[in-house]
Amino acid sequence: MLEDKSVSAFLDELASTAPAPGGGAASALVGAVGAALVSMVCGLTLASDKYKDAQPALRPVLARSNELRTELLRLGEEDAVAFGKVSAAMKMPRATPEEKEARTAALQASLKDACDVPLRTMRACAELLALCETAAVHGTPHAVSDVGVAVHAASAGLRGAEMNVAVNLSLIRDTEYVQMARAQADELLSLCASRAEAALAAVKGRM
Repeated sequence: MLEDKSVSAFLDELASTAPAPGGGAASALVGAVGAALVSMVCGLTLASDKYKDAQPALRPVLARSNELRTELLRLGEEDAVAFGKVSAAMKMPRATPEEKEARTAALQASLKDACDVPLRTMRACAELLALCETAAVHGTPHAVSDVGVAVHAASAGLRGAEMNVAVNLSLIRDTEYVQMARAQADELLSLCASRAEAALAAVKGRM
């Protein structure tokens, strides 16, 4: 499991010639780093009596950022598993019409799974960006730069995951699914831009 690996061990796997983990898992992990930073800023703020007025705003942010960190770590693991299924489907025999049909069906199903995982990563990172703005507005100004780093991490996680959505969609034959997934990804990209801009403005306003 990704959450059980050391940073060094994960990077060694990422740098190896193995096709997975790859960019999808890396994107999810970057998003998880952003979530951890938001949790840190909330925790520091809530631990100080000086910021009692911020508690109603930051307590739910702390709880949700912790949940998103766990979710993104799980998505990183799921991404590698999903790619493994695509790879296995590609290696299926295709010497007969029946084998070709079975291979195509397995490949198309696995490609949708491999697309769904990074879409979920994008959603998680988009939600995290909204939390970043709240953390920037109500968190201690002494750690507001950490919120800024979280914004960039969440944005990178979302945009990186979109690359995996796009590459899988290019191989999927179900046009209705492709249109639906592409529309969702485009909406999340737009959301990323607006939320990141708002969060960074809040960060800079506290510096």
